[in-house]
Amino acid sequence: MSEKVVLVTDYTWPSTAVEATVLKTAGARLLIAERGDEDELLSLVSQADAILTCFKKVSAAVVRAGEKLQVIGRYGIGVDNIAVDEATRLGIPVTNVPSYCLDEVAEHALALMLACARNISYYDQAIRNNDWALNKQRPLFRIRGKTLGIIGFGKIGQMLATKAMSLGFKVIAHSPNADLSMAQALHVDLVSLDAVLSQSDFLSLHVPMKPETRHLINADRLRQMKPTAFLINTARGGLIDHEALLQALRDGWIAGAGLDVFEAEPLAAEHPLFGLPNLIATPHVGFYSEESLVELQTKAAENVAAILTGRRPLALVNPDVLSLPRWAHLT
Repeated sequence: MSEKVVLVTDYTWPSTAVEATVLKTAGARLLIAERGDEDELLSLVSQADAILTCFKKVSAAVVRAGEKLQVIGRYGIGVDNIAVDEATRLGIPVTNVPSYCLDEVAEHALALMLACARNISYYDQAIRNNDWALNKQRPLFRIRGKTLGIIGFGKIGQMLATKAMSLGFKVIAHSPNADLSMAQALHVDLVSLDAVLSQSDFLSLHVPMKPETRHLINADRLRQMKPTAFLINTARGGLIDHEALLQALRDGWIAGAGLDVFEAEPLAAEHPLFGLPNLIATPHVGFYSEESLVELQTKAAENVAAILTGRRPLALVNPDVLSLPRWAHLT
């Protein structure tokens, strides 16, 4: 049997040794793209039996050019960088890793909330400039008793709710497809979108990026928030209209924001958002811990290895493709 090829479009960790080891058991080797842009992927994908991708775009053209493609695997949860519709049309399974970095993203969201609430960035910079005045950023308020609103009540939203309650937050959530029994078990009130916007002291986003969720937080919805509220985003940058957020932060519609994701990444250093004192920003690092990376690499590779060796993967984005005759052999 000839050796299979898994094209890796990009990765952000030091080594692909973990996934190489997993895929070796499936008789596959890695082919690492140097740039991961569409032109390079088009030149390489004809060799590939599978794709593993992190952030680079796997376009419809790339999917069509993969004449041998059996599976496209995502290093992560969201699949907005993959042409899933085209893959589905061609009968190609798309896999993801929906149950990793739950602790990490929830903890990062909480870290951004606490940094906003205590104005950590301002005070850190102030004392580096020998400014020890305490009165310039008053008032600060305690967390206990404040309302955390969560938009999107999946696994990460649920994890965040659990952790936040230990700090004394009251938690409400909006999610059209929320598990009511889970919300009740966690003592989380499910409310309308208008209610979660208007009642939250901290509003955290945990929904996938889809056409219908692009700019979910726009000017109208920012105006519904309290002027003392903070907006937190560790999900996808496109959920927020950046121009509307810029105006909201400048004009005091809300008190501040903590962002780990941006509509364009990397966002230009000269972007006016970075000039605002009431924005705290991190570089899409919410998913990261040493533990989560190993888990991510292993599970993403295992999904791809499963398809390549005639088994069903643990996580499949487009399960309907498995009803096709070409996949009847999967066990």
